[in-house]
Amino acid sequence: MAIKGALTWLCSLAVLSFSAAEDEILLQSCNSQTEQLSANFKMAAECIVQQASALSALQTASLLLSMRNLTDSLHKQQLKECQGAEPSECPDAEVPNNGGLACVTVASKRYCKPLCNWGYDFAFIRRSRIYDECSEQTGYKWKTQYIGGNKLAVCNDASIQVSGAATAYFPKDQNCLTTKSSSLLKTSTIQLFTSELESEGIQGEPQNGCLVCGGP
Repeated sequence: MAIKGALTWLCSLAVLSFSAAEDEILLQSCNSQTEQLSANFKMAAECIVQQASALSALQTASLLLSMRNLTDSLHKQQLKECQGAEPSECPDAEVPNNGGLACVTVASKRYCKPLCNWGYDFAFIRRSRIYDECSEQTGYKWKTQYIGGNKLAVCNDASIQVSGAATAYFPKDQNCLTTKSSSLLKTSTIQLFTSELESEGIQGEPQNGCLVCGGP
């Protein structure tokens, strides 16, 4: 069974119970058609939304549970993008909910720039604090406004965004995940951060660039 057929079958029946044989066929199809998975999943999701009113309470709960498990799994996977970057002694920075982190290594120093989604603002004023640093000079600990730990920023609900620099927010209708799902937007976000580092006098070949998004 091809991915497209399997997902269409799923949304038309709104049932999440596959037989063992169908599970195996679907797994093989997933492995052989990974590039088509995202597009086909979007199609199935749109189809399910259109048929939501026809779902029973049991089917709705089952579908929500499966989607929640899938979302949790994918979220954990996308968080791994920044792991293992140099310097390896630096711990992974905590990704703020309702926002994300753009990170890059320059001259053996790790820099991460917190960003908040539209409708959220930083808990502390950081207009002149574009990034936070972890390096040998900081004892391989994050030089952050928060005492101890790896938290760099918190994004709270806000009607206006005034605590950070203008570039520290994702545009309206373009949150962190929207940005990360587009190679062009993701690349431009990291390149903007790199140019900001250069304007601060931080010179060197950028490495291990990444963008990670927090929940929800």
